[in-house]
Amino acid sequence: MKAYNLTHLKELESEAIFILREVAAQFERSGLLFSGGKDSIVVAHLARKAFHPGKLPFPLVHIDTGHNFPETIEFRDQFVKNINAKLIVGSVQKAIDEGKAVEESGFNASRNALQTVALLETIEENKFDACIGGARRDEEKARAKERFFSHRDEFSQWDPKHQRPELWNLFNGRKNYGEHFRIFPISNWTEMDVWQYIMYEDIEIPSIYKAHERKVFIRDGVIMADSDFINKRPEEVTEQRIVRFRTIGDMTCTGAIASSASSLTEIIDEVSASRVTERGTRADDKRSEAAMEDRKKDGYF
Repeated sequence: MKAYNLTHLKELESEAIFILREVAAQFERSGLLFSGGKDSIVVAHLARKAFHPGKLPFPLVHIDTGHNFPETIEFRDQFVKNINAKLIVGSVQKAIDEGKAVEESGFNASRNALQTVALLETIEENKFDACIGGARRDEEKARAKERFFSHRDEFSQWDPKHQRPELWNLFNGRKNYGEHFRIFPISNWTEMDVWQYIMYEDIEIPSIYKAHERKVFIRDGVIMADSDFINKRPEEVTEQRIVRFRTIGDMTCTGAIASSASSLTEIIDEVSASRVTERGTRADDKRSEAAMEDRKKDGYF
């Protein structure tokens, strides 16, 4: 990796560590939202650096849809064990069973939006006043509107027009009772930055980020993993393909890409040449022009 890239990554790392330490200083009960995806893995890695040699001062929080990739859950459990962290799991299935969320039906049914119900319940149960996430501004136009310290009102709603200025790295964490913040330490990172940092720091990632053979089918031009959680149409035929995933979410709405990239170097080369956005295979983002922003206003990640 070229020297100027290392300098750039070190600056981003320093900024993220500063923000994480600000969270520990300003908030009493924080949680790190951990999906088992590359961005949350990087944030957890940065948090370990920020508070080394001590333990993480906050738990990892996973909102489990029940429709996750098995590889992701396996990685999550091993990761938590390796770093000796506390894991809190919010369950979408539990929310459905208790009548707090309604399961979607039909061919395009997904539990992705239902994560909001489980997330808000988990925040309330644990009295979190700050939830740290791995969202980046380059991912999607709604996420580009987020501050590092993103305020949520007493109903956990987000208003992009009433966010606080962040001048000279001064972060205002003041809040009223019942309000909380979402914190995004890697907001200024790009997908390329994340992959280069993973390679530079030799960070372990779930196997599905690398090319592998999998049963898939095509839906609306997107390669979908075959799963019992997805209702396939009669014309959707399953076949074996070599694929990988650029982003990891609920299996029902996360598409793969045809790829032979099986190493970090090959993934970086592929990302640098790609003209499709990272979330271009996410069906949940395509439900409307403002799908992500609408979900975020309701309390989504």
